[in-house]
Amino acid sequence: MDPTLSEWLAAQLSEPSDEPAYRRLTHLFKQAILSGQIGGGTRLPSSRALGQDLGIARNTVTHVYEQLQAEGYVQTQTGSGTYVADTSPDMSGAAVRSRQSHHAARDHQRLSRRGRRTIELSGVSKVQWGAFMPGVPDVTEFPVKVWTRLQNRIWRGARPEQMTYAQGGGYPPLRRALAEYLRVSRAANCQSEQVIMTTGIHQSLDLAIRMLCDVGDEVWVEDPCYWGVRNLLLSSGLTPVPIPVDGEGINPSAQQLARPPRMIICTPSHQYPLGCVMSLARRRMLLEYARLHGCWIVEDDYDSEFRYGISPLASLQGLDQHGNVIYVGSFSKVLFPGLRVGYMVVPDSMADLFALGLADLYREGQTMLHATLAEFIYEGYLGTHIRRMRGLYAERRDILTRAVRSRYDDRLPILGDEAGLHLVLALPHLQDDFGVVRQALERGIVVRPLRTYYSSASTAQSGLLMGYACVPHERIGPAFETLAEVIDHCSKEKAGISMQTS
Repeated sequence: MDPTLSEWLAAQLSEPSDEPAYRRLTHLFKQAILSGQIGGGTRLPSSRALGQDLGIARNTVTHVYEQLQAEGYVQTQTGSGTYVADTSPDMSGAAVRSRQSHHAARDHQRLSRRGRRTIELSGVSKVQWGAFMPGVPDVTEFPVKVWTRLQNRIWRGARPEQMTYAQGGGYPPLRRALAEYLRVSRAANCQSEQVIMTTGIHQSLDLAIRMLCDVGDEVWVEDPCYWGVRNLLLSSGLTPVPIPVDGEGINPSAQQLARPPRMIICTPSHQYPLGCVMSLARRRMLLEYARLHGCWIVEDDYDSEFRYGISPLASLQGLDQHGNVIYVGSFSKVLFPGLRVGYMVVPDSMADLFALGLADLYREGQTMLHATLAEFIYEGYLGTHIRRMRGLYAERRDILTRAVRSRYDDRLPILGDEAGLHLVLALPHLQDDFGVVRQALERGIVVRPLRTYYSSASTAQSGLLMGYACVPHERIGPAFETLAEVIDHCSKEKAGISMQTS
């Protein structure tokens, strides 16, 4: 072996470390072999000689050689010694082409087409907390002590079947608790067998489109809509068809009605992001259309728990008489997003098929978590928490709306403040909401541009999504004043540019 390599090994081993010498030496040999510092066919010194050079026991070196041989790094020839195995890949002429093209290609160009499309359409924010991050509840108000007590009780009585893969759509007691809760709170027409537990809205939608749609199928989506829905459809090879939204909800044209889709995805209780509630007439039209044409409706019951001063309409699922509605919901807003527990209510005839599909595609689990949540619901803590948070969020909404109107009167309309965890502050036509968002973030304020939720820039409206749920009462006013300064500054910049170009 090259004396310089022996010196290098000795120098590396002399560095302070809590790792055993044989592990460090094994790692160093692998590193040298993979990097080409020790070439294939090189004869290694005897265990006795190397041990003397490095000042370690011969048995340690022997153990290292045995490990390297077991993993294919070296080969031992009886009576001849230990040699480095030739493991370098034979790429022939392709190696040259690879070296030439590797540096020219950017990482995102190595993704698949749908991978690139996913990244390009992504709307995930790097900031998930603070004024005015939309869609985030106040997790500091979650009853941690109650949850911990229930969780500890569950773990003390843990059974083996609760710690393996779940089966049949989820933990049965939780499915029963959810069925009862939905029948009372959302007038849902369901039994526990129809409830399928998931990890959230994304997995629920993914399962629904995998079970009910084929590549190329058309799916109606609201325009504007949650970016995650559109992205999920595109990455699955489906064709999203944007349907405009008015004050009564999704509003297909006569031309669009003439071409029935395979599936319709909508948010009737609180349209995301505009916040309107789908009228009863529009709901009945949608259900009758689905019956006539065999369409599936996926009802995302977004923010149905938080309504202020108005009574909620029954869920679409509760009105459905023909088994065309898939109802999806989650605990991300009512408890906390990191819980990652969602659910679906599927037609009775499809329940076993969806349960099997879920188990086969995703391998169910989280039974201990589901057991804790079931107790949380049965003992009344869910209802108590929702009622308390509804009052808290109503107060914060009122503080924010008063701040907006005090500053702008009716010059900047407020949309969708009757329910949910956010409102939309409409901006003047063609105002650069992206510019407002960027400058606001520099000053520590998080808002989302409304235009990103539209399918086309030509139909997009300017506005800001402002979440108030996770902002303490005393912080709302000062935070909005900061945002208002940014809005006014951007408006002046836009006016100055317009004057220069006129």
